[in-house]
Amino acid sequence: MTLTSPLGHTQKLTSASDPVLEIKNLSVDYGYGYDDDPVHVLRQVSLTLGRGEVLGLAGESGCGKSTLAYAATRLLPPPGLITGGEVHFTDRDGRTTDILRLNDAQLRASRWQDLAIVFQGAMNSLNPVFRIGRQIADGIRAHRPEVSQKEALERSAELLELVGISPDRLRSYPHQLSGGMRQRVMIAMALALDPQVLIMDEPTTALDVVMQRQIVEQIAELRERLGFSVIFITHDVSLLIEIADRIAIMYAGEIVEDAAALDVYQRPRHPYSSALLHSFPPLRGPRRELTGIPGSPPDLSRLGAGCPFRDRCAFAFDACAKVNPELVFPNVPGDDPRRSVACLRHDPAAVRAVGEEPLPVPAELSAR
Repeated sequence: MTLTSPLGHTQKLTSASDPVLEIKNLSVDYGYGYDDDPVHVLRQVSLTLGRGEVLGLAGESGCGKSTLAYAATRLLPPPGLITGGEVHFTDRDGRTTDILRLNDAQLRASRWQDLAIVFQGAMNSLNPVFRIGRQIADGIRAHRPEVSQKEALERSAELLELVGISPDRLRSYPHQLSGGMRQRVMIAMALALDPQVLIMDEPTTALDVVMQRQIVEQIAELRERLGFSVIFITHDVSLLIEIADRIAIMYAGEIVEDAAALDVYQRPRHPYSSALLHSFPPLRGPRRELTGIPGSPPDLSRLGAGCPFRDRCAFAFDACAKVNPELVFPNVPGDDPRRSVACLRHDPAAVRAVGEEPLPVPAELSAR
């Protein structure tokens, strides 16, 4: 399918197997320069985003979702420090660059044109003393100085219409807009330079459920029209099932499961994924008891050996205290070969390597 973007680029939607963003072994520490030892908040995280794909990134607060987004775009504030890894971006012409190796001028050119981000608090991201139109237009002209102020305002009006807001609102101040409208303005600003990757950091958290649905539907529609890829960050797995092609589950600074959205929903392979799904009620089918997840996420400054989820896991056994599992293909016949899971129930070789006897995969983690 060929699409023409608002800025005149012709885009061809390709399959998710065509990567636009590849994060490889990305590690982040917090606390360098302080008296205490640094805290490892991201530990060799690898993730691939396909061209035209919506990738959902889910997990409890503090698991590293936003840190991953800010590190990948080099927006990580102090005391965060990227200690290793690569972030490869491939443009429409097939040229690949490592975002982490760009100099300041190259990084400035890449932001909002290659990768754009929609932050969680729209009111905190908009300047309260400038009108909406000026803020969008200033962003356009900062990257494209050859564009006149008049042309930038015309483009700003087009962007507002694109997200369902009347161009009359160009003269409004942020406080004159509802929460949902402010979030739409942030989406419009992120799309101003026709980026290929849009990262959305919990964009619906402060909105009511009706507005959440409208925003999600609009993102899906814009993705279909313009062909950009999306990383959608949220703690609400039920929301991702509506919009995502694929879901990656994060826990304690690591990816613990990566699979097609429907597979995660119907056939979770990691105990944490299963527990998250049992934390919200199903909209259809028989009622089930909401069990929640016992305990709290671990203190990352005190992580020792073993699986970080073992103290909260119903399926933990002796080997879980000895080795931190790596992402492997699930030990379930017939599973999608592209999915991966970090659980020793699915990795008998790692269990035997520490002198333990593997246990069978529980029925809850092997449904077909």
